[in-house]
Amino acid sequence: MADISIIIPTYNRLWCLPAAIESCRHNKCAVEIIVIDDGSTDGTWVWLQQQNGIVAIQQPNQGKCVAVNNAFEKAQGKYIRFLDSDDQVTPEANDEQLGLAEANSADIVVSGYRLVDENQQLIRDQPWTICDDFIAQQLGECDSSHYSAYLFKKSFIDDVPHRPDYAYRDDRLFVLEAALKHPKVAVHNEFALIHTEHRQERLQVTSGLKHSVQNTQHWNIYKTILAQLKRQGELTPRRLKAAEKILWPLCHWMAKVDINEASAVLEWIKELDPEFKIPEAGVLGQLYNKLGFGATERLLRLRRLLKYG
Repeated sequence: MADISIIIPTYNRLWCLPAAIESCRHNKCAVEIIVIDDGSTDGTWVWLQQQNGIVAIQQPNQGKCVAVNNAFEKAQGKYIRFLDSDDQVTPEANDEQLGLAEANSADIVVSGYRLVDENQQLIRDQPWTICDDFIAQQLGECDSSHYSAYLFKKSFIDDVPHRPDYAYRDDRLFVLEAALKHPKVAVHNEFALIHTEHRQERLQVTSGLKHSVQNTQHWNIYKTILAQLKRQGELTPRRLKAAEKILWPLCHWMAKVDINEASAVLEWIKELDPEFKIPEAGVLGQLYNKLGFGATERLLRLRRLLKYG
């Protein structure tokens, strides 16, 4: 049995996959590297079959969530890391996080991450933010790092799949569902992940209609999670305020495509929190207060049209 299984889904990412895999090697602990080729057409599968020390799985193109779930069923590790094929694990992170997990009987070991550009030049270091409410943190109260910087106990997340219906926000829903199980969390006060910011399109970047779907999925995630918290008597004012920090910007972004849907989100926020005030200052805040949300968003849309054509 491996100490850690690292699950790497990939689709036409042969240009970066070797570096991701290499970053998972050279550990003192026993690490199982599972790579799932989601129907790539760039030679990924041929390349994988030539590699040693990995478990390679091939499937027809069904998306990241299905790929990750299939790999999870086969994983032998006591702990699990999910890694995008264009990101990398930092040296020593697997050993250090495993040590913390074992020493603290932790369900999740969190960590910070390093953000780099496509040339691997450092943009910024994002350390883990200390917070005394893990659920509020995941809802949006403060930075919550990146889930690939987390190490999960496999038995703890056995009943938390990646859900294809939320494919554009699957990692966010996954961590929120894990948080609702009240994990014992240990903190790795280093940077476990090197996360790459791309100019070009990647799995998590969408535009146009897909961007609209992404926003709707994000809203549905919060509806689901907040409803569950409310049923359990755990939707505290603090957690609601944390969610609003995400929901208001989401509402504003949705209005760029569909003002009616965005208005529905705003009304839902106000149902949850009758005291909610649109958190905008200056002229924009005055417009929202005097003209209302819909009229203001229409003015903003007209302004964008005149400015950008």
